[in-house]
Amino acid sequence: MKRALFIGGTGTISTAITRQLASQQDWELYLINRGTRSDIVPENVKQIQADMNDEADVAEKIKALDFDCVCDFIGFVPEQLERDNRLFNGKTRQFMYISSASAYMKPVRNSLIDESTPLANPYWEYSRNKIACEAFLMKMYREQGFPVTIIRPSHTYDERSIPVAVHGKNGSWQVIQRIMQEKPVIIHGDGTTWWTLTHNTDFAKGFIGLMDNAHAIGETFQITSDEVLTWNQIYEEIAKRLGVTLKPYHVSSEFLAAVSDYDFTGSLIGDKACSVHFDNSKLKRAVPGFCATTRFDQGLEKALEYILHHPECQQEDPEFDAWCDRVIEVLEEAKKKI
Repeated sequence: MKRALFIGGTGTISTAITRQLASQQDWELYLINRGTRSDIVPENVKQIQADMNDEADVAEKIKALDFDCVCDFIGFVPEQLERDNRLFNGKTRQFMYISSASAYMKPVRNSLIDESTPLANPYWEYSRNKIACEAFLMKMYREQGFPVTIIRPSHTYDERSIPVAVHGKNGSWQVIQRIMQEKPVIIHGDGTTWWTLTHNTDFAKGFIGLMDNAHAIGETFQITSDEVLTWNQIYEEIAKRLGVTLKPYHVSSEFLAAVSDYDFTGSLIGDKACSVHFDNSKLKRAVPGFCATTRFDQGLEKALEYILHHPECQQEDPEFDAWCDRVIEVLEEAKKKI
C-alpha cells in the first residue's frame, strides 16, 4: 500500500482530495495539521496533530514514517518550503506543492494559458510569493533531486461558498443576500471578462492522477475545468438559481481598488479582472481520461442548497454591505453632476 501525507488536508481544495483518496484501497493517508476541522476527516485517515511552524515537533512525529507522496496545501512563502525541504528531502518519493494560476503574467498577453506562460504578477504579493516558492522548489529539484511536482489551481470552489469576485472579509454570503434582496450587486468592469471555475471534486481527480506518477516529477501542471463563463453569466446564474432578478452594477476594477480597504488591486487587477482560458493538454497527457464533469450550474446548485441549509456558512458582513451601498450612491450622484 502506498502512503501519502497532506500538510493541511481540510481546505476547499484538499478536502475533496482527502475524501476521494480515502475511498481508494491502495493509499494510506495521513494529515498533519492543527486538528481544527477533524470532524470532516474520513475515519480511515490518520491524523497527526501538530503546528508546522514547530519544525522540531513535526520532525519527531514523522521520524518513523516514509512517504510515496507528500503535499503542502498551505505553503505561502519560501521559508515554509525551505522547512518542507528539510523535513521531507529523503523521506518522500514525490513532493507536491499547491501554487496558484494567479502567478501567471499580468497583464495577460495571451488569454489562452498553459504551463509555459511566464510568471509575473506586479499587482498581488500573494502571487509573487507563490512564484518565489516555485522557484525555490525547482532549484531544489535541479540541485538536490528533490522530487517536486507543482500544481497551479485557478478559482476552485466547493459546497461551502459560491464564486463571486467582489466580496468582503466574510466571503460570499453578503453578496448572496444582496442578490436575494434584489439590491444592486457590484460586478467589476463591464462583466464580460472570461473566467474559469473548477469544482473541487473535479480538481481532486486530476490531482490524484498526478500522485505517484513518474511523468509528474520535476513538472508543473494546472488543473482546471474547460468551461469558460463571463462574470455577468456567473452572477446571472446565481440569481437564476435563487429565483430572483439580478440587478448588476458595473464598476471599474481600478475604482474599486482605489476606494476600499479590500485587496482588489491583487484579487481583481492581478487576477479576476483578467480574461483567461486554460489549456489542460499537459495534464490530460499525464492523466489520460481526466475530464472535469461538474458544470458551474450544477456545482452552484449544490453549493446554494448547502449554504442555505447551514447557518454556519451565512456570515453576515454589514460593513461590506454598507460599502457597496456607498459606492453605488456616490457613482449615481456623480452621474447627475455631469
